[in-house]
Amino acid sequence: MKAGLMKLHVLDLGRLRSDPNGLVGGSVMPTRSQPKRTLELATIPCSAYCIEHADGNILYDLGCHPQAMGPDGRWSEFLQEIVPYDGDEECQLPNRLAQIGLWPDDIRYAVLSHLHNDHSGCVEFFRKTQLIVHRHEFQGAFESFGLRREQSPYVLRDLAVWASRDLNWRLVEPEEGDMVLADGVELLNLGAGHSFGMLGLHVQLPGTGSVLLVSDAIYGAANYERPVRLPGFMTDAAGYRRTVERIRQIAQRCQGQVWFGHDMQQFETLRKSTEGWYE
Repeated sequence: MKAGLMKLHVLDLGRLRSDPNGLVGGSVMPTRSQPKRTLELATIPCSAYCIEHADGNILYDLGCHPQAMGPDGRWSEFLQEIVPYDGDEECQLPNRLAQIGLWPDDIRYAVLSHLHNDHSGCVEFFRKTQLIVHRHEFQGAFESFGLRREQSPYVLRDLAVWASRDLNWRLVEPEEGDMVLADGVELLNLGAGHSFGMLGLHVQLPGTGSVLLVSDAIYGAANYERPVRLPGFMTDAAGYRRTVERIRQIAQRCQGQVWFGHDMQQFETLRKSTEGWYE
């Protein structure tokens, strides 16, 4: 790849099913005219994003562990019940990287938007990669591990493996500002909202323009409306609103696209790594 050029790959890592009220609070409920309305789990994408860069490759989010589901799966029974994951072998993150000619050791930085079950499952495969995560998120995850909180979005069995490995963590402090990771790639320190500490990426592509990768800081277009529509699950409601408005301001300033964390309709429009890339 020529110096200064970069490619943004959209990695399709399978599907999750989730309570729609978790995505947008109060979106499905009985009413006087529909007293018997029933709730069905919504199908949503699981994804990661790989930036091939002359200064070192960058990965945003690390999906689910390949052995997440099943009687001996990494995920707790609680997680397997409330947000079941479905992804074949092709959808596993290491295999998606291999399809574009990369391996975990080829990744310089892995930016973890947060450490929930569907965004950090493959951490252990990236032994030579700098793993970037918000300090409050790191602390919140390992507090859940220490207190054995099975009914949490953190996977205790994943955390146990991380604690036993010599991994290269880089903790982003709450007071740190945004930071440049490489030419055209800026890490956004979004703080508390969906989780204890969210990170995003602002990618400025010569052809495509600005893309804001925001993960679960904004689940989907419905949350992005004015006024902000809160999800049913979050850590800090005021922080969530501040984050959405900050992302909106950045997008308006740079005329950028906002790629949401779990918006099925938007995700279906994106060019996947098996079809090409953005540059």
